[in-house]
This record gives sequence, C-alpha cells and structure tokens, in this order.
Amino acid sequence: MLTALGLDSVSESVYRAMLVHPHEGVVALGVRLDLTEQQVRQALDTLSELALLRPSAERAGELRAVPPEVGMELLMARQQAELAAQQLRIESSRAAAAQLIAEFADLRPGAGHPGVEQLIGLDQIRDRLATLTRDVREEVMTFAPDGGQRPENIEAAKPLDLDLLRRGVRMRTVYLDSVRNSPHTVEYLTWLTDRGGRVRTVSALPTRMIVVDRAAAVIPTLSDDTAAGAVVLTGQGILTALCALFETVWAGAQPLGAAARLDEHGLTAQERATVALLAEGHTDDAIAKRLGVSPRTARRTATELMERLDARSRFQAGVRAAQAGWLNP
Repeated sequence: MLTALGLDSVSESVYRAMLVHPHEGVVALGVRLDLTEQQVRQALDTLSELALLRPSAERAGELRAVPPEVGMELLMARQQAELAAQQLRIESSRAAAAQLIAEFADLRPGAGHPGVEQLIGLDQIRDRLATLTRDVREEVMTFAPDGGQRPENIEAAKPLDLDLLRRGVRMRTVYLDSVRNSPHTVEYLTWLTDRGGRVRTVSALPTRMIVVDRAAAVIPTLSDDTAAGAVVLTGQGILTALCALFETVWAGAQPLGAAARLDEHGLTAQERATVALLAEGHTDDAIAKRLGVSPRTARRTATELMERLDARSRFQAGVRAAQAGWLNP
C-alpha cells in the first residue's frame, strides 16, 4: 500500500504491527507476522533509515514507531526531494546536450556528420551567426544565460536587432531573472520590446542557444567556454526537441514588465532555483554562474534562505526545504 512512498511490503507490515503492539520485540513481531528474525531486523533497518522509528523515551533500548501522521509526512517529503533531484538531473542533462553532440562528432575539422556543422573558435562562430541572421526570414528564438549585458555589447546589438525587426522577423529571447538588477540591460530590453521584440526571464537556463527559422540551431560545445567552439544543428529530430525545449521554457518564463511572482511559500523563482541548487550541493560560485549573479549575491541569497529554514548546513537546508515543500517540482 505504501510502496509508492518507498516502503516495501514487509517493512510496512512491521511498521503497522509496531503501531498496534508498541512493546513487542523482534521475536514477537516475527511470530505475529510469520517472518524470520532476519526479515524483521531488515525491516527495522529500513524503517530507521526512513526515520519511521525513534528511540523510546520511556524504555531504554526500545524503538517506537512514529505516529502515522508524522511518518507519512516524512515519506512524502522524501519523495518530493527525490522528485526535485530528478528534475534537476533532467535540467542538467539538457545543459550537457551540446557537449555530448560535440563529443559524438569528435570535434575534428572535416569530420562529416549529417546535420552537424563544427565551428572552431570565436571568429568562425561570429561569421556563421552573421550568415544565419542575414538569411533569417521568420523567427529567431534565443536563450541568453549571461545575466546583465555590457553597454558596448548592447550598442553593437541594436543595429542588428533593428534590421531583423524591420524585416518582420519575430524575435523571442529568454534571459535570466538577474538581468532585472542591471539598469542598462533593462533599458535595452525595454527599447527592444518597444520595437516589437519579445523578452521574458527565468531563474536558470539549460544552455546558450539560438534557433533560426526552426531550421538551424547554434549551441556552444562547452558551457564553460562558449567562445571555444559551437555546433550548428540542422537535423529534424534534434531541432524538434530544441524547439520544444524553448517553448517549454518560454511558457514558464515571466514577461519583462511583470512584477516578480512569489510562490505559495513566498519564494521568487530565483530563490527556488537557489534552494534546489543548494540541495544538490553546489558551491556559491557554481550557483552564481548558473543564475547569472555575482558570487556575493549567491552567497547572500543562500545565507538568507538557510536562516529562513533555520538550517545550520546546506544538507540540512535541503532536507528542511524538502519537508517544507519548497523543492516540489
């Protein structure tokens, strides 16, 4: 009955028996349930690992089953934490997609693979992007995971943006929530939306990506060094997947002009992402890079969240966040 919560049938029967007969020992439980002593002890180990048993306050050396209302809450919190961890693993696998594709292609000049074009170095990347944007007819979809933009980069981008929008090209770009803390970036994005571009933000992005006319996608081969190389993907299967990924992220992203939304726990999307990364054991530097903020900001946010959870360590913060439902995907 409780297998969906990670409790096997033998352990469940022992737990139920201990609730009804709290003072029975291993032998008595075995007789009652028609189990061997070893089976009962294994069940007790499982129940202890799941925090469904605790030492008796009245009888030294005895274990007592926690009340069902407490035990079921613990099991559900554990399941929520596992689901959240699985969600993070899925997001991480998306971010690694470009690198895996590059490894498959072996990054050798002239290595021919249908639907995969290798670009080595920043010059090749810029030249190929210039060609793609020159030939675009309908739509450009972009993931921009850099955080705030430099003023010189903004000024260099404006003429190209104007050219595309004047030609009737639909431009949709997803930035990180952290750009909202950069006044000159917000000014640029407001300028862009006033001219027909569409901009939304999310707490974290899986990778840098540009999709042109749903016919070609450019993604870096290394997320840590986007200037080292990139691949241009034109295969129908991978493009369908990348376009679906963009639409999923876009649907859950927040329009630039909208106020920050809080969930039922009073957390912003960026705070939820920070909690999830803390639970995974990421450092402040890794969190900062993923969210496009400074290490100081990441450290301050993590400290504030740990204080709200009354946690003394990151591991404890992850456990308490799961129990509070903060990690529910």
